[in-house]
Amino acid sequence: MDVGETVMKVALGSDHAGLALKRMIAEWLHRDGHQVLDEGTFSEESCDYPDFALKVARRVAGGEAERGIAVCATGIGMAMVANKVPGVRAAVCNDLYTARYSRLHNDANVLALGARVIGPGVAEEIVRTWMETPFEGGRHSRRLSKMAEAETSGKGEA
Repeated sequence: MDVGETVMKVALGSDHAGLALKRMIAEWLHRDGHQVLDEGTFSEESCDYPDFALKVARRVAGGEAERGIAVCATGIGMAMVANKVPGVRAAVCNDLYTARYSRLHNDANVLALGARVIGPGVAEEIVRTWMETPFEGGRHSRRLSKMAEAETSGKGEA
């Protein structure tokens, strides 16, 4: 970990399809000095991704973790479920550009990855970029406020 980098508590979860990548991510996060809250799964037996997406999202929304990372086959299901939890802004990122801008412009607090979409090398770069990129603020803060308002009103109106 470089001087000036922030150590974070990261909730980490996967289904069976994402288990191997989740284990790698845990190693990378530990290596970089972050604390990992592993929400499962812990076996390759078939399981339901919503269970683990919700555990990660609730840790982040509840303030027990600053960030969350959820892994399934595509990342899509994890993001869809995590975004049902108020206060969560989950983004599926399959490249460095989306990882960077999900943080810069959207202040994404949950990263969803597809273990069958990206390989470990790309995944490591995405995780590192996403963890290190700050929220830009400014005009993007106004947009996040509109997102939060739509979320709390339940109407989806901006």
